[in-house]
Amino acid sequence: MRLSDFDYHLPEHLIAQHPPEARASSRLLDARSSLLADRLITDFPSLIGQGDLLIFNDTRVLKARLKARRDSGGVAEIMVVRIIDECHVEALLRVSHAPKPESRLVLADGGVLRVVARRGEFYVLEAQSSFYALLERLGSLPLPPYIEHDATSDDEARYQTVYAKHPGAVAAPTAGLHFDQNLLARIDAAGAIRSTLTLHVGAGTFLPVRHEDLSQHVMHEETYDIPAELAQALERTRAAGGRVIAIGTTSLRALESAVDENGRIEPKRSTTQLFITPGYRFKVVDVLLTNFHLPKSTLLMLVSAFAGPAFIRRAYAHAIEQQYRFFSYGDAMLLKRA
Repeated sequence: MRLSDFDYHLPEHLIAQHPPEARASSRLLDARSSLLADRLITDFPSLIGQGDLLIFNDTRVLKARLKARRDSGGVAEIMVVRIIDECHVEALLRVSHAPKPESRLVLADGGVLRVVARRGEFYVLEAQSSFYALLERLGSLPLPPYIEHDATSDDEARYQTVYAKHPGAVAAPTAGLHFDQNLLARIDAAGAIRSTLTLHVGAGTFLPVRHEDLSQHVMHEETYDIPAELAQALERTRAAGGRVIAIGTTSLRALESAVDENGRIEPKRSTTQLFITPGYRFKVVDVLLTNFHLPKSTLLMLVSAFAGPAFIRRAYAHAIEQQYRFFSYGDAMLLKRA
């Protein structure tokens, strides 16, 4: 398939610019069958069964945007896209001229970042101390480019899941933004099982696909962690005939990246560049809760692979007609594996 196969027209007013008034007040398009049903996210616990396993991504979004001054006197805008280790990151730089290795970027508090190397469109930067502490002190929240306001204190609270735990993402796992503690308690009361993994959402979420021929696109590397508790829960769920329900495309990608040729998942910490397009054979996930995704995006390709391209086109047309809110702060849809 080609990039143009995943284009659609979205009226601009349907791009959600702010979170809904309450986390659990979003709409839910139940697209598990051809009979599309307009529901609310509060209906979600009634759509799952006892023994189903729900898998959430507990990554925490970093304050990944920084401003710095170059040795030359110019200004540099830094977008951290991946933590390599405590003192090294990969980043996108917005500068007038490409910096050379060993050049310096001076931060607002006088701290210095050293340009170590360039990897394609990314730069490896080195700090003199922990990047985690540095970003928390000086950084700002990296809202997606289609959100047209600077991050506020409300965004800092709402562009983070209530169960966020492990810092490392540069974008939120947005399907999880719909859940508050009451909705999670109702899921438990329904007899479903909740478990977590960690996938640190990286640059691939917001970088455009630049090749019409999808075989030429290379996904940016993301780090994930499958804990032993999740691997054991998956075994028990499969043995009991329960469904595996991924909360968000990031949870799905981590699971499908970790599964072996026998369909088993072992506890592991690794990286993934898995690019899922129609024709991919899913091995783990049965049901997917997800938001609506950008035209020509890798996430739209993923959901098209999961539920079928023609079905996704019909579901998106329905969502537009019914005035659903799109993208990170928008509404959700529930899909069954085709």
